[in-house]
Formats: sequence, C-alpha cells, structure tokens
Amino acid sequence: MKHETIAAAAPSRTAGVGVWRTNLRDYGLLASLLVIMAFFEFLTSGVLLAPVNITNLILQNSYIVIMALGMLLIIVGGNIDLSVGSIVGFVGAIAATLMVDYKMPWVPVVGLSLLLGALIGAAQGWFVAYARIPSFIVTLGGMLIFRGLTGNILLGQFVGPFPKEFQSISSGFIPDFLSPYASAFGDLALFGQNFRWTSMLIGVSGAALLLFTSARRWRREKEHTIETEPFPLFVGKNAIFAILIVGFSYLLSSYRGLPNVLITMGALILLYMFVTTRMTIGRRIYALGGNRLAAQLSGIRTERLIWATFVNMGLLAGLAGLIVAARLNSATPSAGNSFELDVIAACFIGGASASGGVGKVMGVVIGAFVMGVMNNGMSILGIGIYWQYVVKGLVLLAAVYVDISQKNQG
Repeated sequence: MKHETIAAAAPSRTAGVGVWRTNLRDYGLLASLLVIMAFFEFLTSGVLLAPVNITNLILQNSYIVIMALGMLLIIVGGNIDLSVGSIVGFVGAIAATLMVDYKMPWVPVVGLSLLLGALIGAAQGWFVAYARIPSFIVTLGGMLIFRGLTGNILLGQFVGPFPKEFQSISSGFIPDFLSPYASAFGDLALFGQNFRWTSMLIGVSGAALLLFTSARRWRREKEHTIETEPFPLFVGKNAIFAILIVGFSYLLSSYRGLPNVLITMGALILLYMFVTTRMTIGRRIYALGGNRLAAQLSGIRTERLIWATFVNMGLLAGLAGLIVAARLNSATPSAGNSFELDVIAACFIGGASASGGVGKVMGVVIGAFVMGVMNNGMSILGIGIYWQYVVKGLVLLAAVYVDISQKNQG
C-alpha cells in the first residue's frame, strides 16, 4: 500500500516540476529584458530610463512590434517574409506621393495605403499558398521588387513634409483632459506642473484591467481543472507586469504623456493575443505550423490559411510604412532598410520556433523590446553600428540555439 502511494505521488511531483519548468522558461525572457534594461541603465548613468528616452524608445520600436505581430503568424504557420522592410518603404513612398504631389487628403491616403499593403501580401501569399513556391524565394523577390520600385518612385529624393494631422499618427500624444481638474496637485514635487494625468490614469487602468482579467482567467481554468501555472508564479508575473505598466506610465506622463502610436500598438497586441488564444483561426494557424499534413486531414483549408497570414502581414507592414513616414515627416528611399531582420529576430528571440507551430504574442513583444533596448543602449554608449550588428547577430543565434536545444531535450 505504501509503495502504491509513493508511486502515485511520483508522477504528480514530476508533472509539477514540468509545469514550473515550462512557465519559468516562458517568463525567463521577461527577466532577461529587465536585466538588460538594468545593465544599460547602469552603463548610461540613468539615461536609458529617462522619460524622454523612454518616449524615443517607444517611437523607434513601435513599427517593429506591429510588424512582429504579423510575422509571428507567418512563422508559426511555417513560413517567412523577407519583404516587410521593402513594403514599408514602398507604401510610405506611395502615401507621400499622393499627399505631396497629388494633394490628396491624408485620411483616404491612409485607407489606400493599408489596402495597398494588404494587396501586396495577398499577391505574395497566393504564390506561397497556391503556386507552392517557397516563401523564402517569393518574399526575397518581393524585397528586391519593392525596394527597386521605391527608388524609382522617389528618384533618390525625400518627399515631404506632410500635414500635421498625419504626423500625429506617430509623433502625437494623448491629450491631457484631466490637467484642469488636477491643478491642486501641480505643486507636488513627485508629479510636477506639467504632469499628464490622463496618460497616468490610462496606465493605471490598464494595469488594473490586466490584474482583473488575469485573475479571472486563472480562477476559471482552475475550476475546470485545466493545467495552470503555479499560484506564486502567477502572482509574481502579474505583479511585475502591473508595476512595469504603472512605472512606465509615470515616466511617460512626466514628459509628454502616452504617444498615440503606443495606444495603437497596445490595441493590436490585445487583438492578436485574443486571436491566437481564443479564436479558431488562431488555433488553426498553430496546427498548420505544427503538422501541415495533419491539419489538412482534419479539414483545415491550409492554402487559404497561409494566404490569410500573408494578407495580414502586408496590412501591418502598410501600417508600419505610414508610421515610419509620419515619424520622419517624409518618405525616403532607404526607409525600411533591414527592418525585416529586426522583425524576424524579435520573433525568434521571443520564443517563436524556426520550424513553426510555437510562439506567443507577449514573447514576441518582449523580444522586440529586447532588440530595441540593446539598439538604444548601444547607441547611447556610442558603440558603432557594425558592432551593433555583431551583437544582434549573436543574440539571434543564441535564441535559436536555445530553441533547438530545448526541442532535442524534449
């Protein structure tokens, strides 16, 4: 009887250790980001986390995060897209030409630019899904085609400037509606007279919403006997996220508030988290990347699914093209150069598997900011661009090596 009890307890302990190991591996990336931030904060003598630099960090990396969300679905589905940087430059050039040369209002230009990005993704997706040409070849061709078209459209010139309303897509900030009502706090040294209370309220509300929804999800999974992360790890993870949200909201609010592009990026992150975890199409994309033949046998129309992931990628690349053009206040022939490398690196560093079927939205977002913090920190320290390439290449290689090692151990 005693031996039976011990035997029954052993698998339970093994399963518990496995759950801890899996979750710690997932959240180890967040710990790595915090360590990297602390490292560069020390080396830059506090410049990295200065409010103005945090704002620049968000503005510089927002389009990488946005495109990484689309690239995640491409990679999870077992493909790759090398053309996103060239699409960014091409869409920006078309938008600039329409607004500057043809005097078209910026609102329809935004709609046409997004449609153009989606059409480019649809065309490339057709060659991959239905013509069965490898995505590497199709998108490599697209990278060359759209980079060449961008140069021919702009003729080596910068095209701009743009209307201020269009510029606000990237460089604008959330208006502060609460400052007239919070004037009584204006003299507090902790906040200062120019503190953006509306932005701070949005940040605190976001942290509270995160805690509420996470707790409800964890309790519901527990009630339905679904395997959940250990309670101490759950509490620690969400506490760290909430503290980070409130802390960065305070830093941004003490400067100019939350950038408009941060709200756009946050909304897209929430949308893609919902799609990948709650919607049927998200689960089908993971099934496609895990085993395409099994997905076909289960009734999934894999060609249409692959095509849809490329349409989605083109749409997000078009949005990124508008954001880049708005931030620079001009379209340039070099816009988007090497963006595909940062986007793909963000996905792999964030835990996406090179063989498909594995990857999480929050992992990719953290991976993008790992790249962004390293770029920003090395630039502040005056490290040359070529050494930055070396460091980013080593980090990417290490991330893929860890992924392969974990699969071999499994």
